Amino acid sequence: MDMTTTSEQTLDVADFWFDPLCPFAWITSRWMLEVEQVRDIKVNWRIMSLYYLNKDRDISDDYRALIEHGRPIGRVLAAAEQKVGPEALLPLYTALGERIHHEKQDKGRDLVVGALADAGLPAELVEAMDDSSYDDHVRASHQEAMDRVGEDVGTPTIAFNGSAFFGPVLTRIPRGEDAGRLWDGTIAVAEFDYFFEIKRTRTGELDFS
Repeated sequence: MDMTTTSEQTLDVADFWFDPLCPFAWITSRWMLEVEQVRDIKVNWRIMSLYYLNKDRDISDDYRALIEHGRPIGRVLAAAEQKVGPEALLPLYTALGERIHHEKQDKGRDLVVGALADAGLPAELVEAMDDSSYDDHVRASHQEAMDRVGEDVGTPTIAFNGSAFFGPVLTRIPRGEDAGRLWDGTIAVAEFDYFFEIKRTRTGELDFS
């Protein structure tokens, strides 16, 4: 008997929707990897899109140009999920995030080629950058998150045990038991269907370490 498989089947599942361009989603995703180590949960990684989130919103030209760069990258994620499987999303997201957020690389073809190599995925997946047939997959995955959490939020979105929420928005990555305590508090408030928001002014720079 495969004991690892049996154990994994008993874990609670958290669905995590991300856009690789979003620095807040990146920090929250690294927190979720910590949570997996200290709580009995497994994360399913899902594609979200800042492009589709903001497509009809009044945003600056600079921001619109930024999220346009995310469309080809989202297509590659969709191609990886379809051709390799959902298990390809985390290593590809990690490789993309390292290059986007840590190394500050230009968000073009070279970045994607390098990320695919880092993730051990087929190099030909880069061709999806120019293939709009993958847009439907990205849009559908993004819309599933919106259907779960509502239209006035963003990335990251997490769904867990029948509830869904935007965030949490963090400026650095909690580690170890701190990650677990923050998860406990987050899902505790999310369980109340009449709880909607807790917020304070964000201070300090983003810390990806």
